[in-house]
Amino acid sequence: MEQKPTRVRILDAAHDLMLTVGLVHTTTKAIAKAAGCSEAALYKHFTGKEELFVAVLHERLPELTPLVRGLTRDPQQQSVEANLTAIARTAALFYQQSFPIAASLYADPGLKKRHEAAMRLIGAGPHLPIRGVDAYLGAERLAGRIDAEADTYAAASLLLGACSQRAFAYDMTEEGEPPQSLDEFAVSIARAVLRGISR
Repeated sequence: MEQKPTRVRILDAAHDLMLTVGLVHTTTKAIAKAAGCSEAALYKHFTGKEELFVAVLHERLPELTPLVRGLTRDPQQQSVEANLTAIARTAALFYQQSFPIAASLYADPGLKKRHEAAMRLIGAGPHLPIRGVDAYLGAERLAGRIDAEADTYAAASLLLGACSQRAFAYDMTEEGEPPQSLDEFAVSIARAVLRGISR
């Protein structure tokens, strides 16, 4: 069987290690070893762990950014409710899968600060999905499909905050599962947000 390209093997290894040992304990040396390549080969494809982290988020997790960008360019393919439901569903999956990867950063404030600085340098960060959904809702406001006075940034923050909280909160319960299925959750959150911004 033909071996996967080096970049793909590196991303696969990074994703697996970040999920199992967390971002803090995932080193470029361990990633290279798991990918079956040298660290030098890894650095031919990625500048470091932060860029790898962003690549894992963009290429191995549910694709929130492309969905939101597509809706911003052409929001009227479906209803606002259907668009918000799609965003909520994808965001809930994204946070559910990314939370275990990034959670270990919060155990070391110094490391978290250095990581955030590195993310800013490459133009990445957790604030970008909120800006993206805000831009989408701004397009809907311009199209007259939501209230002209709607606070789109607040609506985006509420929508994504609920999706993030769903990923965090229910791991702590005995059941380990939220009271609603993912699809039920996405519909209910979309409708709740839409009630606050409808014309």
